[in-house]
Amino acid sequence: MKLLPDLSKARLLVVGDVMLDRYWFGEVSRISPEAPVPVVKVERTEERPGGAANVARNATALGARVTLLSVVGDDEAGVRLRELVEAERVVACLHKDPSIPTTVKLRVIGRQQQLLRVDFETQPSHDVLADKLADFASLLADCDVLVLSDYGKGGLAHIEKMIELARAAGKIILVDPKGDDYTRYHGATIVTPNRAEMREVVGRWKDENDLTRRAQALRQELGAQALLLTRSEEGMSLYQDSGVLHEAAKTREVFDVSGAGDTVIAAVAAMLGSGATLSQAMHAANFAAGIVVGKLGTAVAQRDELQAALKQG
Repeated sequence: MKLLPDLSKARLLVVGDVMLDRYWFGEVSRISPEAPVPVVKVERTEERPGGAANVARNATALGARVTLLSVVGDDEAGVRLRELVEAERVVACLHKDPSIPTTVKLRVIGRQQQLLRVDFETQPSHDVLADKLADFASLLADCDVLVLSDYGKGGLAHIEKMIELARAAGKIILVDPKGDDYTRYHGATIVTPNRAEMREVVGRWKDENDLTRRAQALRQELGAQALLLTRSEEGMSLYQDSGVLHEAAKTREVFDVSGAGDTVIAAVAAMLGSGATLSQAMHAANFAAGIVVGKLGTAVAQRDELQAALKQG
């Protein structure tokens, strides 16, 4: 497939854990006299949507119409996160939980290398999650594809019910998983673990045949139509009833792999929502991932960039 379909046809509902990614950039010229650590003189800062919010902005960058449903704190970071996603044409349905801070990941960058990451996070309250589930039922009707982005922060406590409702409504359901128990994802259409996440669930594999056996067993256990395994420099593998389809990684300089999984699931969702086949969706997602790993931090692949990459092949 050389050309992209009309991705503006795709209507996505993205639900999951959102966070604000903050970056402090500076120069490192000395070691602290207080401890053997580098001193970073901060010269500029950046803020970007992270987690499920990064999935949403990746999908809108490709042209899809996206609604984001999640929980934030009643704080400055929550306000800023809403501003950032709305600036990227995402419809933000962000419930405020005054009992928690918005999840923030602060990265300190010196000489183009990440030196430190500081996390601020607390799980949302049950009442706010129940309110979010009520909104979910009404928002579901206006989407074709549901993306559940699990970062293990507690925002998907009702994921089984969400999958049940989406299946009953005939929606395509994509899950970016977390942890070692995938039973709560049962009934999803497609599950998209990376290599490390896969190993945590099925154990270490001896060779490609052993991996295929384990992946297919997991897929069947979950009742999923497909399992898309992202494998970093090894590309991607798509496991279905019909067999296995491999895509080699698109070689380019790897600058930063953070957020690449968000790009993959966003691209697959946008493609499927536009009527593409699953193999076409994987092909486009593989190129999109190749674009974002060449950028620093949680980044996006624009539609024009992806179109050009696909043409170059």
